Amino acid sequence: MKRLTIAILLLAVAPLSHAADLPKPDRDDGSITLPPGFRALVVADDLGPLRFMTVAPNGDLYVKMRTVGIIGLRDTDGDGRAETRAAFGEGGGTGVALHDGWLYHSTNSAVYRYKLTLGQLVPRGDPELVVSGLPSERQHDAKSFAFDEAGMLYVEVGSPSNSYGFPDRARGAKGGDPTEFFKTHGGIWRFDPTKLNQTQADGYHFSTGHRHLLAIARNPVNRSFFVVMMGRDQLNAVAPEFYNDDDNADAPAEELHILREGGSFGWPFTYFDFRKRTRMVAPEYGGDNKKAAEPGKYPDPLVAFPAHWAPLQMAFYTGAQFPAKYRNGAFVAFHGSWNRAPKPQKGYNVAFVPFNDKGMPSGGYEVFADGFAGKAEFTVVRDARFRPCGLAVGPDGSLYVADSEKGRIWRIIYTGEAPAPAAATPALPVAAATTARPAPAAPTDPGAKVYEEICGKCHMPDGSGVPNRQPALSPRGLLSGDAATLIRLVLFGADKVLPANRQKWENPMAELSVLTDQEIADGLNYTRRRFANIPSTITPKDVAAQRAKP
Repeated sequence: MKRLTIAILLLAVAPLSHAADLPKPDRDDGSITLPPGFRALVVADDLGPLRFMTVAPNGDLYVKMRTVGIIGLRDTDGDGRAETRAAFGEGGGTGVALHDGWLYHSTNSAVYRYKLTLGQLVPRGDPELVVSGLPSERQHDAKSFAFDEAGMLYVEVGSPSNSYGFPDRARGAKGGDPTEFFKTHGGIWRFDPTKLNQTQADGYHFSTGHRHLLAIARNPVNRSFFVVMMGRDQLNAVAPEFYNDDDNADAPAEELHILREGGSFGWPFTYFDFRKRTRMVAPEYGGDNKKAAEPGKYPDPLVAFPAHWAPLQMAFYTGAQFPAKYRNGAFVAFHGSWNRAPKPQKGYNVAFVPFNDKGMPSGGYEVFADGFAGKAEFTVVRDARFRPCGLAVGPDGSLYVADSEKGRIWRIIYTGEAPAPAAATPALPVAAATTARPAPAAPTDPGAKVYEEICGKCHMPDGSGVPNRQPALSPRGLLSGDAATLIRLVLFGADKVLPANRQKWENPMAELSVLTDQEIADGLNYTRRRFANIPSTITPKDVAAQRAKP
């Protein structure tokens, strides 16, 4: 009798692994594509701009909102859908995780925690402040964090720069000495999360040489942290004499590394070339697309992903629902590129990295979930229907994926069955551009070339911009305003010219004073005619006059 009782108790706490125990998937798998035997259903939709998420032992979901607080989601009737939604907390940000009975979350400058009460979706009381005053300077300011087995908190502080060049992201940028910079940026700091009201100075500087890494997770086998660092942008914008559109679109890999105390990943001096499978010297530091980095000085990635895929949340698969090949491997949510223009954008998927029985990658990666973008090929980022951002493994072994654009959450399950034939339903609408745009000027227009080579790589070929990163070009914006302000904006950059209380974007416009007076005049005239539909007669003398002013 005792053995039967024990068996019943074990079954009660075991992960759900049979199709009969799992919720009914959506007929179209929530408009994504999966490997054979996998199905998906939409847990929640239209939640707004999401970031990372975590799952409680009882299946409750907590999702971080980019601009506000946290959303708690609960399935109250067991159908796999979240009928109960509760928003709480303040402050935008990215990171969220459960640890030792607390719900931790990060803004762009701090880490907080809420005490959870068993059975309650929303924490009671105010959050406690764990760490504050972390650097937050728009570029790469999201704070990702994770815990080790001893309960210590590891927080990444990104680098507010592309490759520490001056002017940043601009033609001819020259690399600076990052020694002082690395004392507060471009690394991971370790904290004791039980101590409140800490600052960065209270943390232990664990690693350095990061550009930015949000994908960080602890491997359950060897108990080491693994990370995926975001590769650099704009190779051909910085050094067009050495790099072309193809080089920029395909060369700088996203890099998976094991995180070691005192280690450096070689940023900003180097980048790993996905095509050449070689660590290369960055153009800001004398690189010419041929010069390889000093062998052995910085580690090569354990796995290299294609350029600009933009790795966000990562999770190791510790469940038992999926087939054995997925056990203890890593899933990575790739948000998708913006810096491949004018080439088609790539990424917008969830990839899987197999790991061996020693807790190390066993070779390469595979795209696991795809179809988020809604189309096979596109150049303008706003044309993507969904963009994966958050990712977590549930207590029953399901994989949850969150979208950053419309706020959809999928639950991916393994049933062993094939998806049902697709119903003849209309495709989900793709967000339209905010403004009707005139047809581009003829290619012979010298300003068109300036726009294509310089401006369009950030603002997109059609001027629609990139959500949160670069603004759309609109007739109602600066283009229709004072010509002198526009000239100064190009010459000296947004932070030196525009009001401090303006709407700010993650990638502020760089200083482009290296352009000639003729190039600036041509580029502005073309941009104003095309996107503001107004005549423009800015001359090189006008540009020279503003360049000469303090």
